[in-house]
Amino acid sequence: MFPVEAFRATLEKFRGIVEACGLRYHLTGGVVGNAFGEPRMTQDIDIVVDPNGLASRVDELLALLSDSDFEFHAASIRAAIDRGSMFQLLDRNEVLKLDIYPRELIPGELSRSVAFELFEGWSIPIVSIIDAAASKLIWIGKGSHKSRRELRAIVRKLSFEQHREFELLAASLGLESLLTEVLGEPDELDC
Repeated sequence: MFPVEAFRATLEKFRGIVEACGLRYHLTGGVVGNAFGEPRMTQDIDIVVDPNGLASRVDELLALLSDSDFEFHAASIRAAIDRGSMFQLLDRNEVLKLDIYPRELIPGELSRSVAFELFEGWSIPIVSIIDAAASKLIWIGKGSHKSRRELRAIVRKLSFEQHREFELLAASLGLESLLTEVLGEPDELDC
């Protein structure tokens, strides 16, 4: 696990770049699972970036990345943006990897981002708790076993209204039966 200072330094650099480009973004994945669910070790930072804004500002983004401490491959970034698939940045100073997703896994998730104080006195946009739960459910459907326990931990923190909203979202995604299955599992089976 990386020290907290490394995560903050890397996020500050990335935040400066995407905000200079005027791009909407939010954290998701393991880092957010720690905020909403149970703490777990993570070796990277997952970030969703507005796909439309990114496509229209890719040259500006690449120019700012060129002047930064991030290692990247410009052609891979362009191709990933065109396909809506993940690309990576590596912070050379902190040796910390960012997985950048130029797409919303849950339609409209960027418009529901919430500010979260990740470090004392320092807030950053993160995925909403309902979208975080739905994201975990989607990854479970793709075979992620670690997301099963994380989903149950997140669901335990939902209010009654949020739980109902999440159930409706799961049903709209065609994942209602998977949700029932995962919520019925005991945490002890996850190793």
